[in-house]
Amino acid sequence: MLNTERREEALAAPVPDAHAQRVGRAAIAALYDELALAPKPGLVSFVDAGSHTDMDASTFVRSLFALRHYFARIAMLGAVRAPFAALEALGVAAEARMLAATGGINTHRGAVFTLGLLSATAGLVGGRFGALRLREALVTTWGDALHARRRRASASNGRRAAQAHGLRDVGDEAALGFPIVFEHAVPALARARAQGLDGRRARLQTLFEVIAVLDDTNLAHRGGVLGLRFAQAQARAFLCAGGAARPDALAHAQAIHQAFVARRLSPGGAADVLAAAGLVERVCRNAPTS
Repeated sequence: MLNTERREEALAAPVPDAHAQRVGRAAIAALYDELALAPKPGLVSFVDAGSHTDMDASTFVRSLFALRHYFARIAMLGAVRAPFAALEALGVAAEARMLAATGGINTHRGAVFTLGLLSATAGLVGGRFGALRLREALVTTWGDALHARRRRASASNGRRAAQAHGLRDVGDEAALGFPIVFEHAVPALARARAQGLDGRRARLQTLFEVIAVLDDTNLAHRGGVLGLRFAQAQARAFLCAGGAARPDALAHAQAIHQAFVARRLSPGGAADVLAAAGLVERVCRNAPTS
């Protein structure tokens, strides 16, 4: 583990500046908010382990502690316009630290990739920026490399599920500039805030809006395409019934959570997208003026 830590520190030079540190804190806070949200269908929270038997909230907390420096470091790599290979190497090292902390359990692999890329882009842009500027910078700077990565991506559970069922996986999303984040999740979170929903309900509303439309390869891997379509239908039913603004929304969400657990479904991809939206919200809101 020490060798991994030293390798990560070497890859992360130069030392993160104040802006990169802010981005790093925003990423960890967004991931913590996702973990703390409950009820959420099939996913781990501080209340229960959802559809999982190999992990619980303490596993995720250990993972977050292992990743506490990664997002600031990758933001600084973005700030110095490091090549994509450097970002990728730092992500591989961070993933190794995560697995060492969790005993080999994959808690945040998707977040290492998605929030890592967004953190690097926030570091690159600096100054005052909005979500559109963030997405444009991501595509302009690393879009070609992300398309190349997609073509050479190694087989994974998510990749195999995407290929088997004709779905878009996280690599496809990244190559397109994360449309699920910027066209769905970020606007959904903003609408929920404007509607006056508190933080918990705003995140719940956003999560269900994402589940309703995302090709979540975690769901497809665990439940096949029928499991994915079941999850999407449940999310649409929640939204059509009034969503998180309803007085009984939490009870409805809890019932859906139990239905997911009964089918061993876990929308881990949607959880990563929710955290990504939280990161974008934070870095855009807190972007310095100079």
